[in-house]
Amino acid sequence: MDWMLEGSHGQVVVQEWPNEQASWLAVLAHGYGEHIGRYAHVAAALQAAGAAVVGPDHEGHGRSAGQRAVITDFEDVVDDLHQVAQRTAARYAGLPQVLIGHSMGGLIAARYAQRYGSELGALVLSGPMFGARDLVMQLLSLETIPDVPLDPSVLSRDTSVGTAYAADPLVWHGPFQRPMLQAMASALDATAAGPSLGDLPTLWVHGEADQLVPLAATRSLMEHLRGTHFEEHFFAEAQHEVFNEINSDEVLHVVIDFVHRALASAQERERR
Repeated sequence: MDWMLEGSHGQVVVQEWPNEQASWLAVLAHGYGEHIGRYAHVAAALQAAGAAVVGPDHEGHGRSAGQRAVITDFEDVVDDLHQVAQRTAARYAGLPQVLIGHSMGGLIAARYAQRYGSELGALVLSGPMFGARDLVMQLLSLETIPDVPLDPSVLSRDTSVGTAYAADPLVWHGPFQRPMLQAMASALDATAAGPSLGDLPTLWVHGEADQLVPLAATRSLMEHLRGTHFEEHFFAEAQHEVFNEINSDEVLHVVIDFVHRALASAQERERR
């Protein structure tokens, strides 16, 4: 089901996958240029694993308000996501919250965890765009940003993923825009200057063949963030969108297993 809220810069459209028997709440943060509707299969897997699931189209994305594929300030998007989580959590009182962010959504999720980590039971970062800093800075250094859209063929080894992406009218198919790149650079700086994730259970998943956000370039900021309960899982030959890869069932199993273990450990600590 869909609902809306008044975000920092206009109307935010939210998609929710309810679960009356939910034992946890999963909050999803999507990546650059896409929309939350591309995560329906992820939501279905999380539902089957006991979650109620919710996620917005970020500012400038999907059906939400704003200039297409432009976020002016990532702190405002974190505020919007926090609104989404709070409003949903009020209807699932007492359930632990798990934040799952992919790519740009991983950057958003990391800043969210730095600001609101005490409200989370676990954090999952999928191909977080920390490793894209060089690309962001390179594009910003150009007088004119080239009119080159994202290449759908580098998303997944499953060619149908790229085909569907290219045909999706809610996906941005144009070039990067300077205000978005400037906001990305500022958000990366804020994350690097912010605190570690402390004792928040965190899982990092990444495709080893990711060409958009190289794994090796991602590690530096991840090492800054990692706290006392940190796991990483890399998938050989997988590209950027691990949730849409040919082994997506394996990826989702890893994520769900991590979440269940993290939440069970928290419950055990509370009983002591």
